[in-house]
Amino acid sequence: MDLSTKYLGLSLRSPIVVSACPLSENVDNIEKMEQMGVGAVVLFSLFEEQIRRETQYYESVLQATSNSFPEALDYFPDLDDYRVSTDRYLELIREAKEKVDIPIIGSLNGISDAGWIEYAQLIEDAGADALEINVFLIPGDIGLDGVFIEKKYLDIVTRVKQNVSIPVAIKLNPYFSSMGHMARQLLSAGADGLVLFNRFYQPDFNIYNLKVEPSLEFSSASEIRLPLLWLSVLYGKLNLSLAATTGVQSATEVVKYLLAGADVTMTASALYRHGIGYLETMHDDLRTWMQRMGFTSVEAFKGVMSQKNISDPTAFERANYIRILEGV
Repeated sequence: MDLSTKYLGLSLRSPIVVSACPLSENVDNIEKMEQMGVGAVVLFSLFEEQIRRETQYYESVLQATSNSFPEALDYFPDLDDYRVSTDRYLELIREAKEKVDIPIIGSLNGISDAGWIEYAQLIEDAGADALEINVFLIPGDIGLDGVFIEKKYLDIVTRVKQNVSIPVAIKLNPYFSSMGHMARQLLSAGADGLVLFNRFYQPDFNIYNLKVEPSLEFSSASEIRLPLLWLSVLYGKLNLSLAATTGVQSATEVVKYLLAGADVTMTASALYRHGIGYLETMHDDLRTWMQRMGFTSVEAFKGVMSQKNISDPTAFERANYIRILEGV
């Protein structure tokens, strides 16, 4: 079975990619991921706060996300809690490129204009094959309109693309008022790919000590519906690579995302649950499904269930919503 695919202009041997997570902090893990057949590895995110410790930068993050209550400060980690220095991150890229043949994709979470540019360039210089930029911006200020927020995203993509030559993908949240139009604007700004969707790690309340507490839950397969919808709608309409990154727990989700039109599917939580070796199981199950369905390559079925190719495109629209309610 030919599992090869293209993502961000890169030739990948598999559509299964390890998404940004701490598992990639160790080169031995990255080597094992390669042995298990993955197409590429997205390194864990480099946060600008790691390397720009001045108070004004950290305060700007708090202001930008509108955490104006003192209790909410507990949601943000202390600067000393970040895992690695910039030098170690860049050395990890260099070492990984020496040890493995699969593409290594850097991941950057910046907060300042200078930071996005400077650290994107450093990641490129270290040898990364591509860059995934992760914009964490919760517009909690009710004075900010949608145009302002969209412009922030577009400006970041434009500045990064003007200063690096490697492909750049942007990891998006699903909360734009018009996802299709935003995707088209990001393409015009220079984005090479979209990663759908970012999961904001939302705080929880402790009702006994009245504190805001960080909460982290692994994704589940039930979360694929929203990215599945937008991948299906966007496929074939924009000259962009598409990556799916939510709820990939097994080969079943991989197949569904590929049928919708994703070029690659990204997983992390499944590896925390089952170990890195589970990647081999996912690949075996993908091949088994392809054989059963008579597909000899990923390209043969990618996008088959997209809005562009499905016989009943209203299945993605309001008419289907009404039929569902009537069926209930």
